[in-house]
Amino acid sequence: MRLSPDEIIFWQYGFITLNATIVFTWGLMLLLAVGSKLITRNLSTGLERSRWQNLLEIVVTAIEKQIEEVGLRHPGKYLGFLGTLFLFVAAASLCTVIPGYEPPTGSLSTTAALALCVLVAVPFFGIKDQGLGNYLKSYVEPTVIMLPFNIISEISRTLALAVRLFGNMMSGAMIIGILLTITPFIFPIVMTALGLLTGMVQAYIFSILAAVYIAAATRNREPEPEPPTAT
Repeated sequence: MRLSPDEIIFWQYGFITLNATIVFTWGLMLLLAVGSKLITRNLSTGLERSRWQNLLEIVVTAIEKQIEEVGLRHPGKYLGFLGTLFLFVAAASLCTVIPGYEPPTGSLSTTAALALCVLVAVPFFGIKDQGLGNYLKSYVEPTVIMLPFNIISEISRTLALAVRLFGNMMSGAMIIGILLTITPFIFPIVMTALGLLTGMVQAYIFSILAAVYIAAATRNREPEPEPPTAT
């Protein structure tokens, strides 16, 4: 039984290897890019809108509301990044119904890359929102002694994101693979459906954690205005 799509080799020349993780990752990105283009090609800005566009706007509005509840004041600025993370992880799970497909999130290299995207996005949005000086100042608050601990925190939570997603996705695939060898066909079908649900939950958790980290980096440090005094 394969533990990772890295073990499936399609082509190799010397140290250059084309494995299933790379193929399925790029295929998934192509699917998302083409799908988003097809879905949004006939959007209307007028009062008359199709049912499909109304449904799409409801979904986008719900996602923005969820991002805002995490603590990000202007969810539209982060919708592209967080939405892409969610769609990639969710689509990687949904495509498991395709015969021969191996989710790239079952590889530690893919989950590490997703976590590194969050690692880069946190200071990017933090600097963009607060400025370089104010953002770097957060690493030495409330005292300069906290600098190494804050740096370790950034690195450790990135590793935790990668390992959490990798472990959850790989364990689901392993359970289904084991059941396929020892049980009738009907039970693995139920487990596959459960795996799809688990993948959607993991996509949601991963995106929410990314939003929480970005919210912590972009939090408003300005003092709140005092309420007006009664005259």
